[in-house]
Amino acid sequence: MTGWLGPEEWQAVALSLKVSLWAVALSLPFGIFIAYALARWEFRGKQVLNGLVHLPLILPPVVTGYLLLLTFGRRGALGGWLDETFGLVLAFRWTGAALAAAIMAFPLMVRAIRLAIEAVDPKLEEAAATLGAARLQVFATVTLPLILPGVIAGAVLAFAKAMGEFGATITFVSNIPGQTQTLPSAIYTFLQVPGAETAALRLVVVSVAVAMGALVASELLARRAIRRAAGA
Repeated sequence: MTGWLGPEEWQAVALSLKVSLWAVALSLPFGIFIAYALARWEFRGKQVLNGLVHLPLILPPVVTGYLLLLTFGRRGALGGWLDETFGLVLAFRWTGAALAAAIMAFPLMVRAIRLAIEAVDPKLEEAAATLGAARLQVFATVTLPLILPGVIAGAVLAFAKAMGEFGATITFVSNIPGQTQTLPSAIYTFLQVPGAETAALRLVVVSVAVAMGALVASELLARRAIRRAAGA
């Protein structure tokens, strides 16, 4: 691939994979927790939380990116604190691209996992609890194995969304080659340059190949998880 793609194109592909993987890895624990809370718990403000989770799907991506810039920019409330306390800068950095991708992909992840949790019979969890298992133990030994295909599906959906995220990312971290220029940003850049359509087409092919590879991998992993759960 390195011979087929130019250095700038390869940097965009590598950065997109890096951003997407980090976005999924960092958001998955929160996605499982929020999905479980929405599926199993009753609490005040549940509908508000559900609305906030799905808000990135409703808002224009540019608006989400601008809100991230206001919040996590160096002059933002959280951004300034992170910079002063941990030396962590998100705006105009690849770490900010990962944050933007995670937020935009989070609703899809939560939705898939929540549907998987709602499909599990609560009586199975109650039976384990009556045998003396703690709530966390019930989740780890009963719920999680049963919802694993849904977790995989949610992670893959989030990865695919993160790979294709453009509006929020370019608003929050700009389009700096080698630093914040992801695959969609690079395609957009090449389409603005006369005669660079071939480079854009190559990146489109890479995007399709990565997406198809992720879908095939998720299908294989989901089937394996189902077989393992059935065998257990």
